[in-house]
Amino acid sequence: MKLKILLGFIFMCFLTQTDALSQVTGIPPAKSDSSKIQVKKEPVLKDSARLAIEAMPRRAAMRSLMLPGLGQIYNKRWWKVPLVYGGFIGIGLVFEFNHRNYKVFLKEAQFRELNPEKTENPLYSGYTNEGIIQIKDAYRRDRDLSVLAGLGFYAITIIDAYVDAKFFRFDISDELSLKVQPSVGQVPVHASAFSPAIGLKLKLSL
Repeated sequence: MKLKILLGFIFMCFLTQTDALSQVTGIPPAKSDSSKIQVKKEPVLKDSARLAIEAMPRRAAMRSLMLPGLGQIYNKRWWKVPLVYGGFIGIGLVFEFNHRNYKVFLKEAQFRELNPEKTENPLYSGYTNEGIIQIKDAYRRDRDLSVLAGLGFYAITIIDAYVDAKFFRFDISDELSLKVQPSVGQVPVHASAFSPAIGLKLKLSL
């Protein structure tokens, strides 16, 4: 009889524990606290002066793209304009020299092809047909390279105008300096006592 009562008590405890576990597992997950204040970042407003400075590199590059040297004039770098046009003139002279000689040796090579064992220009009588063709190809190669050099120099002028305008906002003048000076200060020893201390003072002038 006591055994039955003990088994009944254990069974009731088991049912009670099972019901408690089912209630615990049935609890919905806690929701995140939506009462937290979300700080909304305000957009950074730029004044007209800053917008004008930021637009300078693009404007300088566009002006230099339209006309070489115009971007340098926009940046007030007048001394760069003769360098720009001097570079183009030099590249143009190289192109003209190679193109002129290419045409001369091309004509000589065509004449020899149509007239074997003959030379149109007596100055080139000592050259073989293969030599004439090699010289012609060399002048043509140098002429084509001068065209690529002109395009590269044109791109450099645009990049120079853009970078020069980009650094307009930075102070790169001679007034930038770093000065190191000795200094004498006081170091607290006690609540009402100070001791002199010698050190160095750095001063950056912008």
